[in-house]
Amino acid sequence: MRSSAYWAITTVVVGECAVGGAMDLFRLPPFYPMMIDLGYPSYLATILGTAKLIAAVIVLAPGLPRLKEWAYAGVLINMIGAAASNAAAHRYSGMIAPAAFAVLALASWAIRPGSRRL
Repeated sequence: MRSSAYWAITTVVVGECAVGGAMDLFRLPPFYPMMIDLGYPSYLATILGTAKLIAAVIVLAPGLPRLKEWAYAGVLINMIGAAASNAAAHRYSGMIAPAAFAVLALASWAIRPGSRRL
């Protein structure tokens, strides 16, 4: 049961990283225009997109326990930062999705199998 929950949650987290990363790299809506509206420079999309794609690969790959810790930390920092940025701009509805993905990433990290732990 725990393994099934881990893979179900992790699939969502990895999917968000992969799709979100590609959308950032190609500067596609809705995330890119939202990022620009929040006042971030356009080159940040390239940095975040690349980091998200790398995180997706690392979280899925077997082994690499230390890199997984960093990948999960990066996903959490990204999602908490997105939620906080929306809150600072008084766009409270924009906080919901990143906060939910942060919770899912934390859940994936917490219930990962022993073979994927440091």
